[in-house]
Amino acid sequence: MSRVKSVLGGILVLAVVGGLASGAMSADPIRVAYIDPLSGPFAATGENGLKQFRFAADQINRAGGVLGRQIEIVPLDNKVSPQESLIQLKKVIGDGIPFVFQGNSSGVAHAISDAVLKHNERNPGSRVLYLNYSAVDPALTNEKCHYWHFRFDAHADMKMAALTDVIKANTKIKKIYVIGQDYSFGKAVAEAAVSMLKAKRPDIQIVGNELHPIGKVLDFSPYVQKILASGADAVITGNWGADMVNLAKAANDGGLKVPFYTYYAASDGVTAAIGAAGIDRIRLVHETSPGNPSAPKALGDYITGYKKVNHEGDINQPRINTGVNMLALAIKKAGTVDVDKVAAALEGMEWTTLGGDQVVMRREDHQLQMPIYISVHTNKGITYDYDNSGFGLSLESKIDRAKATQPTTCRMARPG
Repeated sequence: MSRVKSVLGGILVLAVVGGLASGAMSADPIRVAYIDPLSGPFAATGENGLKQFRFAADQINRAGGVLGRQIEIVPLDNKVSPQESLIQLKKVIGDGIPFVFQGNSSGVAHAISDAVLKHNERNPGSRVLYLNYSAVDPALTNEKCHYWHFRFDAHADMKMAALTDVIKANTKIKKIYVIGQDYSFGKAVAEAAVSMLKAKRPDIQIVGNELHPIGKVLDFSPYVQKILASGADAVITGNWGADMVNLAKAANDGGLKVPFYTYYAASDGVTAAIGAAGIDRIRLVHETSPGNPSAPKALGDYITGYKKVNHEGDINQPRINTGVNMLALAIKKAGTVDVDKVAAALEGMEWTTLGGDQVVMRREDHQLQMPIYISVHTNKGITYDYDNSGFGLSLESKIDRAKATQPTTCRMARPG
């Protein structure tokens, strides 16, 4: 009898331990890698992005998580280097992390995208999903598209189409200087600017088309002097991070007062650097309402909540919230973190952004389709500023999703 009790007791203990282990297993977090610069000249951009990813994940976690599990953002510093990014990607794969977000530098994006595609083809049992929130070289969802890459930002051509429509309407502009960073994104911006302006405003003269080393120019004064000497009455630039900060400072110091048409001339120190000199002169193309002069309630509440937690830094990339929430919804719909099933759930998915816009992940190329906004740098009517500077972006125009949508050359191969 004692032996029976002992055996039954042992079984009971094993059952309890097994149940605890199972419970612990189900409670393991869903790990999501964040590969972006956390050191070097673009660290401010990467650190601010990390804060926004963690805030978006925390919002989901407080609401119960996904499939009863919490989302954990795992930061990995790539120093905005393609080579370092591949090293970090190997760590991600080795640690069994199924999802990777990256956004800063299309050069990095191409390296990660190619590596993910090769890995997934060779290792169907340990696939990784690449979620691109900000690298906007159009090639990534055109000739270089693949099934394991999804982009949550409008690509450079979509944005340039909106910017050149604004330039087209300004009859005062006769000469334009194009300046950007010497890598795939900077080249894409320059090519789109030249071709679209030729079609829309053939009377405009491109008086400069220059690429500079990315992250290596500390003093942009020589470039500003070239712009001044060219007689340009407007500038187009895709510069971001430290390169945008330093260009803005040099433009202010050099007395360059022409309009700037930009992709990333806001927040991360840029808005503070531009200051009063940029009022009604710096325009930016982006993917969500700037919150000024009035903000949709969801966006206003989100910005306010973020500022209570993060006194430094801004919600300057609402697409981060979109990307994290669409991933969470795809996991929920798939009922698993299996990459194949999550990818299938993301295709064609619709989402309502913080700004109240309906966006859709186009199945053909995994390019998120969205409206596009044009805003101007100002200190008038600003409720939500950047860099705690009193300056921010105020909405000037919105391009509806249907008009912002562009065709794709993607020929996507699907697994199975």
